[in-house]
Amino acid sequence: QVQFVESGGGLVQPGRSLRLSCAASKSNFRLDDMAWYRRAPGKQREFVARIRSSGGADYADSVRGRFTISRDNAKIMVYLQMNSLRPEDTAIYYCNTGFGDYPWGQGTQVTVSS
Repeated sequence: QVQFVESGGGLVQPGRSLRLSCAASKSNFRLDDMAWYRRAPGKQREFVARIRSSGGADYADSVRGRFTISRDNAKIMVYLQMNSLRPEDTAIYYCNTGFGDYPWGQGTQVTVSS
């Protein structure tokens, strides 16, 4: 059964940084594109960043230049380094494959507030 466990969220002030982690229990992990998504209060889940099996990355316009996605295939982990956080980044963050093919985990709450 494929599962994703996200961690690393918290309450931070605007301009600060957080690093999110996602532990994936999935075979052939290294062959999958992996992605981070987020759901802000009252909004639908949206794409944040994707890292391909080759290592190339794509970002939503709203986070490009501030967020960096990475992966460790040996540890079956995906990371999201978030810098220069803004109040509008407040959301629950989830990881999944590049197309969101599998059941969603619990996510990790990120709150950006002064």
